[in-house]
Amino acid sequence: MKRIMIAGTHSGCGKTTVTCAILAALKARDINVSAFKCGPDYIDPMFHRKVIGVPSHNLDSFFCDYETLKYLMFENGRNSDISVTEGVMGFYDGVDGRGSAHSVSMITGTPAIIVIDCKGASESIGAIMKGFLEYKQPNMIKGFIFNRLPERLVPRMKELCAEFKTGYYGYMPANSFTFESRKLGLVTADEVQDIKEKISELRVLAEKNILLDEIIGAPCKPYPPFIEPKLHIIEKNCRPIIAVAKDEAFCFLYSDNIALLERIGCKIEYFSPLRDEKLPDNSCGLILSGGYPELYSRQLSHNHDMLKAVRDAIKCGMPTIAECGGFMYLHEKMQLSDKESYNMVGAISGTVFPTKKLQRFGYVILEARKNCLVCMKSNKIAAHEFHYWDSTNCGSDFAARKSDGRSWECVHADNTLYAGFPHLYFYADVSIAERFAAACMEFGEKHEKDK
Repeated sequence: MKRIMIAGTHSGCGKTTVTCAILAALKARDINVSAFKCGPDYIDPMFHRKVIGVPSHNLDSFFCDYETLKYLMFENGRNSDISVTEGVMGFYDGVDGRGSAHSVSMITGTPAIIVIDCKGASESIGAIMKGFLEYKQPNMIKGFIFNRLPERLVPRMKELCAEFKTGYYGYMPANSFTFESRKLGLVTADEVQDIKEKISELRVLAEKNILLDEIIGAPCKPYPPFIEPKLHIIEKNCRPIIAVAKDEAFCFLYSDNIALLERIGCKIEYFSPLRDEKLPDNSCGLILSGGYPELYSRQLSHNHDMLKAVRDAIKCGMPTIAECGGFMYLHEKMQLSDKESYNMVGAISGTVFPTKKLQRFGYVILEARKNCLVCMKSNKIAAHEFHYWDSTNCGSDFAARKSDGRSWECVHADNTLYAGFPHLYFYADVSIAERFAAACMEFGEKHEKDK
């Protein structure tokens, strides 16, 4: 199984730009490519999907144990000619050794190429190279790509690579474009109006300046053995329909969460809280994903039929998972400013409001304080928060703890509901998906009898 990782020295060094450039160039060669993203990010995989036209998958060593991580890469990349994984933050950045691109590289045996942002530097680039090569051993760094590098410095970078006995894999020229950003990272791929033109430009730059043949030909060890997760599969004649919110306002979905529900036996039906008037027919469960509902608050508030449909579904006990943006949508009000607020679903009492800085950012371990839809009392779940918004009623049915000892109450949960800011990744514990699917099936059977 051929594979390579495009990692970086830090956030903003150009990993996504370089990764998309390589994906576009490989696709133009009619090479069958699969794409992955280290960590819990939603937005970068959207760009991957735009480039190669197929889902991109997350690989997160904080969420997943080693066996599951290896399984996910193999399962989602086995039919491709090469798998390209984009790193997260800086190559070594994580939480207590977990969640880093370095850890994913080591677990899956994936060679890594480090992207260095060279703007404003020349000879000091050598110190960065040496530091990354030597900081932590063992590592699987095979070489470097130099982003925003003046062409006149290319010979010197080749000399440094030879001096450090590592690979030179090319460069991206200075002053080339970057994708726009907002508070939560890059803007989504669907928001970039000239995305096709930008991808085409990236492809040309990659073909000219990046050593694609060397990347394709980089040696790989045999893929490490793994144990496939065991799942409880629903009988085919009992497939519950899961209504999943998916539009501009609700676009943060882990493709592996959806694939796992389908593998268990659920049927996924997408709907738009922005434009649709009701949930999909015969829905047995509801997933309100994260995203940017605040950007569409007026439109969401004015879709009274959908607000009522969601409110009625939750009131009658339809199993519901609402994360971050979806959780915000369930509140009584979304307050944009002192003078502007909008009515939302009203299934959660209280108001959501913007803040000036990230709230409770990063990985957390959730511990349930009672039996609920996604787990049993005292069970612990790896999760992730990333938002600038807060609530007057965050919930108290879970305790969230960070590795530095900080903790807080969060999430509204009962036998039919999980609603809170923390995002869940189902492969962190497949029983989350199994419990949700079973509750949806029970709801469907009950309401079928009541007809």
